[in-house]
Amino acid sequence: MALEHAKPGEVIALTHAGEDASAFSSIALAKTEQIELIRLVLPAGKEMPEHQVKGDITFQCLSGEIAFIAGGQPTTLKAGEMLYLEGGAPHAVRALANSVALLTIVLQPAR
Repeated sequence: MALEHAKPGEVIALTHAGEDASAFSSIALAKTEQIELIRLVLPAGKEMPEHQVKGDITFQCLSGEIAFIAGGQPTTLKAGEMLYLEGGAPHAVRALANSVALLTIVLQPAR
């Protein structure tokens, strides 16, 4: 069964009151030819080893605290903070506290 993505104009809840952020989850919220939106729930201590994606990304910390490591340099993101990274740049993520994040990947620039 295919995952149903949000439709254009549809409201997407990014945080949920009373949510248990102690278990990892990743869900693609929306995907087009140009972008993919992914909601990540990262329990404290959860690590995503160094990897890279082709497209540019934005990474927003919605709640909690996350160490984002790019170019060997860690940056701590707290709720309400985000960063931008060019496509192909190696990066890793480690949750310093139970956290929720929104990842946007540019799959293909708009023409």
